[in-house]
Amino acid sequence: MNYKKYQKFNTIRLKDRTWPDNEITKAPVWCSVDLRDGNQALITPMKIEEKVEMFQLLVDMGFKQIEVGFPSASQIEYDFLRLLIEENLIPDDVTVQVLTQAREHLIKRTFESLQGLKKAIVHIYNSTSVLQRDVVFGKEKEEIKQIAIDGVQLVKDLSQEFDGEVILEYSPESFTGTEVEYAIDVCEAVLDTWGASQDKPVIINLPATVEMDTPNVYADQVEWMCRQFSDRDRVIVSLHPHNDRGCGVASSELGLLAGADRVEGTLFGNGERTGNVDILTLGLNMVTHGVDPELELSQMNHIKAVYEKCSKMDVPPRHPYAGQLVFTAFSGSHQDAINKGMTAYHERGTGIWEVPYLPIDPADLNRQYEPIVRINSQSGKGGVAFVMDTVFGYHLPKALQADFAKAIQNISEIEGEVSPERIYDTFKKEYIDIELPFKFIKQKLIDISDDDSEHERRAELTIEDHGVEKTIIGYGNGPIDAVKDAFNSNGYLYTHLLDYSEHALTSGSSAKAAAYVQLRAKGTAICEYGVGVHANITTATIKAIVSAINRIHKTMSKEA
Repeated sequence: MNYKKYQKFNTIRLKDRTWPDNEITKAPVWCSVDLRDGNQALITPMKIEEKVEMFQLLVDMGFKQIEVGFPSASQIEYDFLRLLIEENLIPDDVTVQVLTQAREHLIKRTFESLQGLKKAIVHIYNSTSVLQRDVVFGKEKEEIKQIAIDGVQLVKDLSQEFDGEVILEYSPESFTGTEVEYAIDVCEAVLDTWGASQDKPVIINLPATVEMDTPNVYADQVEWMCRQFSDRDRVIVSLHPHNDRGCGVASSELGLLAGADRVEGTLFGNGERTGNVDILTLGLNMVTHGVDPELELSQMNHIKAVYEKCSKMDVPPRHPYAGQLVFTAFSGSHQDAINKGMTAYHERGTGIWEVPYLPIDPADLNRQYEPIVRINSQSGKGGVAFVMDTVFGYHLPKALQADFAKAIQNISEIEGEVSPERIYDTFKKEYIDIELPFKFIKQKLIDISDDDSEHERRAELTIEDHGVEKTIIGYGNGPIDAVKDAFNSNGYLYTHLLDYSEHALTSGSSAKAAAYVQLRAKGTAICEYGVGVHANITTATIKAIVSAINRIHKTMSKEA
């Protein structure tokens, strides 16, 4: 690439910066620009009914400032604002914002659209950057500043005739490409023209219209501006970061550290070119640090659905917090860590979320735990065990986890990702429904203990042996011992018990239990697990023993 054709635009050298030592401890004032900046960037702009639906979503989420459009730019923008006003769709605690260039006829048309509002933010702008002054306008600094002054004066004059309250917002567009000394000169002229004061502050918006440098440089620019205002109390410093370098979120966070009070952005970062900053990501980043974002972000699936419907844009699967795959782990080590972390979180009961690889609890976004772990050829026993536990309720012993994971890995190497349903079906086939050479039919356990007998249980076990029904009898000091003896003492495969566990699968009158039995064939190193499921735990255990014996036979036949 011919990288020498590009050069860095140097705007500031701030050596005594203070923002690196600051922390974000509260939410800024949020302003959604989805209906203006976001809408104008769509391949197919929203229809009025879609704009209304999007507006209602933003209201429901708790936005108190919403930029509804550029009403002087097109009839649909004008009509949409009139609909909001005439249908009384704007809550009393929400202030709508309208954008206009600092041009006389556009400003006048904008005020026509506002009639009937009690309060509105009028946002005017003109570009101040070196490049636009040179190649777009061909004007000197004083001429560009005069455009801003004249625009503000007209807004001031019209606001005096307006029945409602007008809050002024001014943007030196392409701020990141403007010399900061010139930017402060223009902004101070705007503040003086408006007559800004602590009781009548002006929103000075410092847009990264084009993201031109690393986020720390933007933060330096913001901090420098905050220091240089002659009266900081008469200014609400606002950020409007774009994402040309992919750093919009970082630029916003560092800009807040640098002293900004307000952020303009969109849902999922929709906007011109590479987009605006994503307010959802910013807000949820605050949540993960224990800071209230002052927005309702818990219904992520609903927010995503309305956004995709109205914008006709898809949220990428890896988009932070909202993407389909962001709470998914394919790596076996990740899956194992998530599994253990989730268990520890519930057992400790502190209420503090500390789970590896998951900076936020998916349930707080109304998302489910089931999709967290998805299984492919890179997955390990932890991931398979997590699916069996969280989705289907089976708490697999560690040795069984490793054994079953091999079966799933064999499938995934051929087919790719393995769904939870396929995992469960494979588990049933391999461990529960295996009925050859023996099929369990029924059991009868009799307590025969007395002072003179070493046997406490008599097991009468009815099975199918290669399709032929038989009843075999065994004795032992408990159900497992007696059933195992029924096989060992009747000419069948002799086995030793290595491991046994059980647990309830469901609750209520239809509760079932799962039993896990590991047996080793006598005189061999062959060990296999069997699993039994039944409403009666004793029956579940017997079925697990039969399953383990069948699996041993299957392994022995393969090795023969």
